[in-house]
Amino acid sequence: MDDDKPVTEQAMETITAAVEATKDAAVTAVKKVKKAAKKVAKKVAPKKASKKKAKKAAKKTSKKAAKKTSKKAAKKSSKKAAKKTAKKTTKKTAKSKKKAKKAKR
Repeated sequence: MDDDKPVTEQAMETITAAVEATKDAAVTAVKKVKKAAKKVAKKVAPKKASKKKAKKAAKKTSKKAAKKTSKKAAKKSSKKAAKKTAKKTTKKTAKSKKKAKKAKR
């Protein structure tokens, strides 16, 4: 022990050194585990398709999804339009009936 330094400072240095050592050990352990996991994954998992094939498949699925959503939107808008026109026609017929009744009076 160093008699020139206070006890708290010496303790802090000791703790800091221990923390650094623990951190380094943890980092190396994590690296080893990751490396081992990659090896196992390569053995277990089937071989990946090429990147081009994956991109093409992604594009196809996105195109299909876009088509579906556009079809749904078109259906909804046509239904809304039909409902609006039906409401308008019923209102017009009701108004014309009222006018006809007034004209008879």
